[in-house]
Amino acid sequence: MRPPEWTGQLWLGRDYGLIQGELGCTAPHAHYAHQLILAPTAPVTIELDGQLCTARHLFIPALQCHAILEAPGPLFTLYAEPLTIDAQALQHSLLGVELTLPALAEALRHCPRRIVQDRRIEKALAALDRQLTGKVSASALAAHAHLSLSQLERLFSGQLGLPVRRLVLWRRLRLAIGLVLAGEAVTEAAHGAGFADSAHFSRTLKVLFGVTARQALQQLELRLLD
Repeated sequence: MRPPEWTGQLWLGRDYGLIQGELGCTAPHAHYAHQLILAPTAPVTIELDGQLCTARHLFIPALQCHAILEAPGPLFTLYAEPLTIDAQALQHSLLGVELTLPALAEALRHCPRRIVQDRRIEKALAALDRQLTGKVSASALAAHAHLSLSQLERLFSGQLGLPVRRLVLWRRLRLAIGLVLAGEAVTEAAHGAGFADSAHFSRTLKVLFGVTARQALQQLELRLLD
């Protein structure tokens, strides 16, 4: 059986990530990111909403439950923030692109971005990001956007696809992953991203990505992109 660790390189942009390397198997999970797996050497097998899928090109929409069951050989996997990158635009931008990190990163950099049309959501998201390192109050976010708490929850669930609490966890996780890969210890990274402790961070990573921090982060070499 293949080891569960992820190895290789991670190029991390503002709203996307690219991994070139080997992926271990995962438990069933769902995350707030579109995922695209491109396997140049051998097909990958995943379980997607209870169905087995085997192919060299696999697209996993945001919030879809899935598990990586078999991923032989090196491959590329892409994660894209659905708030800014549309699923159809993502796939269209990568058609015919050479399977190298520089070529994929360039294609993603030029992929059309979605614009948040509702200024209230934009204000709430900006306030959320400012508060990530400490306690995030949904009521304070609502007040900053001149909304009631119930209005904010309806807007987040209806337009972003996530309730406020889950979006906070997703953004905390992105921040903590970046801190770990930049060299911080897991405990310091967890606190720096507003998690109560490293155990909370690890549980969240396992729920959203199906792997532990040790499996996913220790063997990846990070490059931060502009």
